[in-house]
Amino acid sequence: MTAEQRLADRKERLITAAYTLFAQPGFHDTTIERLCSTARISNRAFYECFANRDDLMREVYERCVGETLDSVSRAVEKAPPTLDDRIAAGIGEYIRFVTMDVRRARLMHLEVRRAGDVLGNARQHAVRSFAQIIQDAVHDVPHALPSDPYLLSLGMTGAITELLIEWVLADPTPPIDRLIDTASHIFRRSFQP
Repeated sequence: MTAEQRLADRKERLITAAYTLFAQPGFHDTTIERLCSTARISNRAFYECFANRDDLMREVYERCVGETLDSVSRAVEKAPPTLDDRIAAGIGEYIRFVTMDVRRARLMHLEVRRAGDVLGNARQHAVRSFAQIIQDAVHDVPHALPSDPYLLSLGMTGAITELLIEWVLADPTPPIDRLIDTASHIFRRSFQP
């Protein structure tokens, strides 16, 4: 491998290790030494890839968000142009995609909060991006919207976040279909006249 390929390989191994370790036992309980041991690289090699653990967390979080945004956007674009179909497609895809891997759910909805300032800006950007998908999905559907549909979209993003935190922490875990039905009900009630 070339030097660039070795660096890319190390970086990817660190991201893979962080995806698992930051989800469980969690961001604050995962040391650089443990990340390096799991990724099978030296501590020195860590600093060739990332400035610090915070940078690695941002990279992992932003990758999770990007993959989820892509998946939800595709689902909404493929849905018939009715409000009900767009709600079903977007919410169903979001919840199914995020819960397909509990690590993703934990990172995007639990550890992002626990990490605090480390992900403050990245989290706000992600929330705005998901709110924009919601707003775009409903903008041309004939119905009455409140005076500020963006704020309503932000509120809907928060509702799904809380449902997914419950899914991550509850014992027993609520069924995915119940989460989708609940979120869809909230969205329909909020976006229909």
